[in-house]
Amino acid sequence: MEDDGEKSSFVIGMIENRAKEVGVAALDLRSAALHLSQYIETSSSYQNTKTLLQFYDPMSIIVPPNKLAPDSMVGVSVIVDRYYSASKKIIMARGCFDDTKGAVLVKNLAAKDPSALGLDSYYKQYYLCLAAAAATIRWIEGEKGVVITNHSLSVTFNGSFDHMSIDATSVQNLELIEPLHSNLWGTSNKKKSLFDMLKTTKTTGGTRLLRANLLQPLKDIETINARLDCLDELMSNEQLFFGLSQVLRKFPKETDRVLCHFCFKPKVTNKVLAGDSAKKSQIIISSIILLKTALDALPLLSTVLKDAKSFLLGNIYKSISENEKYALIKQRIGEVIDDDVVHARVPFIARTQQCFAIKAGIDGLLDVARRTFCDTSEAIHKLTNTYREDFSLPNLKLPFNNRQGFYFSIPQKDVNGKLPNKFIQVVKHGNNLHCSTLELASLNVRNKSAAAECCVRTELCLEALNNSIREDVSALTLLAEVLCLLDMIVNSFAHMISTKPVDRYIRPGFTDSGPLAIDAGRHPILESIHNDLIPNNVFLSEASNMAVVMGPNMSGKSTYLQQVCLIVILAQIGCYLPARFATIRVVDRIFTRMGAIDNLESNSSTFMTEMRETAFILQNVSPRSLIVMDELGRATSSSDGFAIAWSVCEQLLSLKAYTIFATHMENLSELATLYPNVKILHFHVDIRNNRLDFKFQLKDGPRHIPHYGLLLAGVAGLPNPVIETASVITSRLLEQGAKKMKVNELQHYPVQMLYRVAQRLICLKHSNHDEETIREALQTLKESYLSGRL
Repeated sequence: MEDDGEKSSFVIGMIENRAKEVGVAALDLRSAALHLSQYIETSSSYQNTKTLLQFYDPMSIIVPPNKLAPDSMVGVSVIVDRYYSASKKIIMARGCFDDTKGAVLVKNLAAKDPSALGLDSYYKQYYLCLAAAAATIRWIEGEKGVVITNHSLSVTFNGSFDHMSIDATSVQNLELIEPLHSNLWGTSNKKKSLFDMLKTTKTTGGTRLLRANLLQPLKDIETINARLDCLDELMSNEQLFFGLSQVLRKFPKETDRVLCHFCFKPKVTNKVLAGDSAKKSQIIISSIILLKTALDALPLLSTVLKDAKSFLLGNIYKSISENEKYALIKQRIGEVIDDDVVHARVPFIARTQQCFAIKAGIDGLLDVARRTFCDTSEAIHKLTNTYREDFSLPNLKLPFNNRQGFYFSIPQKDVNGKLPNKFIQVVKHGNNLHCSTLELASLNVRNKSAAAECCVRTELCLEALNNSIREDVSALTLLAEVLCLLDMIVNSFAHMISTKPVDRYIRPGFTDSGPLAIDAGRHPILESIHNDLIPNNVFLSEASNMAVVMGPNMSGKSTYLQQVCLIVILAQIGCYLPARFATIRVVDRIFTRMGAIDNLESNSSTFMTEMRETAFILQNVSPRSLIVMDELGRATSSSDGFAIAWSVCEQLLSLKAYTIFATHMENLSELATLYPNVKILHFHVDIRNNRLDFKFQLKDGPRHIPHYGLLLAGVAGLPNPVIETASVITSRLLEQGAKKMKVNELQHYPVQMLYRVAQRLICLKHSNHDEETIREALQTLKESYLSGRL
C-alpha cells in the first residue's frame, strides 16, 4: 500500500443508536492498529465525537445513510458533513455495520488472544464499535484491494480510558498542535505550539506518537515514571544518550511503513494495469529494502542498550536481543536480497536499488531486464556528454525524478540567445532552463519500461519471502513500536532538555490524591522565545481546590492558565518540566474556557459560545479534572455575568476538581469569605505616572486597581479627549452609585432599626437576668432607638 508521508493514515467507521451512544472503529493503515471506542455522547454539540475526530484526523470517515434513519441517530453524520469535506465521507449500507461479523473479524485479526482483549466478556457492551469495525474492515479490503493478514492487528478497546482526555476546544486554547497566532507582536519570531517545540523526532512514526501523546497524555503513574527513569539515565549518561541518537539515525525515517505492507496482503486479481502493477511492485521491493536496512541496524541498537539500567531501556534491550525472529527474518532476506542493497532517498539511486535488489542468477528474465536498464541508463549519460561538447554547454546537468525521468538542466547564463531547436519542452526554473530532446524522451521510455519489468520480475521472486515474513509480523509490530518510542524519548524529550541550561528542567513527582504543587513554573512555549520569563507558583489541594486569579488586562492571567495546563500535560507524557519543583495529582480531564470570539459556523454569539463551553464542562467534569476558566461572563451584562460566574464557582467548589478561575470581577473575591477552599490571588501591577507597570508576578490576596481600563485605553492610543470624557463619566457613575447607596440606607434605615430592636428583645427574652436588670435594659434600648444610636 502507498505511503502518504506524514499525512493521516486513519480510516474511521462511526455509528450511533437512539440513546446517543456512539461506536467508533479507527484503523491505522501505517501501524496496523485498530482502536475501538464506545461512549455516550453527553453534549448536544457532539463535543466528544469532535475531539476523537480531531485526534485521529482521518483520511476517510465511514457512516451509515441518513435516509430512513430516526432523527436521534443522524447526529454523527451531521457532524461529519459540517466539519469535513464530502470527499472524506463514505456512506455504507446499515447492513455492513454488523456487530456479529465485527466480533468474528476482530477475533481473527487481533494479534492478542481474544480473552486477553476482554472481547468475550464485553461483547454486548461494545456492540456498536464492533459494528463500526465490520464496516471499516470491509471497506478497506474492498477499496484498497488487500486482505488483512490474520493475527496481525494491534487491537485496543476504549484506549482513551487509559489516557487523559482533552477536548477539541482545549486543544486549540492551549496551542498543543497549532498556535493561535503565528507571529509574536513586537518581534520577528514565529510563535510555536507545544508540538512544534518538541517536534525534533527523526522518524514519521515518532512524530505521530508525540502528537498522540500530547492529545491523550498518560494516566498510569507506573508508565509515566518508567519514562522519567529512562530520561534520568539519558541525562546522567552522555555516552548512552549520544549513542542512541547516532544509532537511531541509521534506521530509515519510514521504518513503521513496513508494517503496512506485511499486514495487508494484496488480493489476487486478473485485471491489473501495467503502470499500477509496476508501482505496486516498487512499493513491495521498497518495503523489503526498508526492512533489511532496519534489521542491519538492529545489532548496533542492541550494543548501545546492553548496559542500560532503567526498566524501560532494559525491556527494550531484551525484546530486540532475545527475540530470535529478527535474526531469522534477516537470514531469509539475506538468501534473496543482495548484501549491498540499502534504503536510499535519492530517486534514481532508489530505482537502481530496486532493480538490483535480488541477487544475480535467481531469475533469467530479470537479468535480461537489468541489462536493458543499464544499457539505456548508460546511453542517456553518453548522450548528455555528446550535447555538452556539440553545443558548448559544459554546465549541462542531468537530473532525475520519478515523474519525468531524466531531463536536462542548463544555467541561463550559459545560453547565448536561444537554445538550439533540438531542445524541446523548455521550462524556466529559477536561474536554470529545464528541457528534453526527442532522443532523451525515447531513451527515457525504454529505461522506465526496463525498470518496471525489473520490479515486476523482482516481485515474483519475493512472493515466497513476503509470505514467510508475514508469519512473524508480530515481531515487526513490536520493533516499530520500540523505535517510535525511543525516537520520541531520545530525539524529542532528551534533546529538548539537553539544549536548556542545567537544572532549568526538573523531574516531577506524582500522587493519586495529593496536591498540584508547582514551584517557580515557567511557560514552556514562551520560554523558548523569551529568556527573562517571570516564574510563578501553583498550589491546589482538596482543602483549597479553587484559585481565583485577579488583575487587569495584559497582567498575565491567560498566560498563567495556559502555563499550568501545559506543565501538567508535559508531566503526564513523561517529560521534565520548566520549574524548580513539581508534584502532580494525576489529571484525567483538562477543561478550558478561554478567549472570546463568535462562532459563525454554529450561529453563536460570544456569550452563547461561552455558555456552551461552560455547560460542556459542568456536564462532564470529574473529581480528578483540572479546569481553567478565563473571564467567564464578560460577554453579557455585568449583573448577569457576575451572577453566572458566582454560581459556576459554587458548583465547581462542591466538587473535588481543581479549578483556576481568572476574572476582572473584584466582587468574586468575596467567595473566600464564604468558602474556606477558595484562595484569592492577583498579578502585581504598579501605577507610575498614570501608567501601568506590569510585573507578571503572582501574589496572594486581592488588590484593587482603580480605573485600570482607562489607563490601558491611554496606552492603546485613544485620544485624550475621549479618555477625559470617559473619566468624567466614570466619576459621575461612581457618585451616582454612592448617592444610591445613601438613599437605600435612608430608605431601609427604619427597617434595620426595627430588626436590631427585635434581635435585642429576643436576646432579653431568653436571658437569665432578674426583672430589674431587664427593665433597665429595656429603658436603655428605648432611649437608643429614639436617639437613632442603636
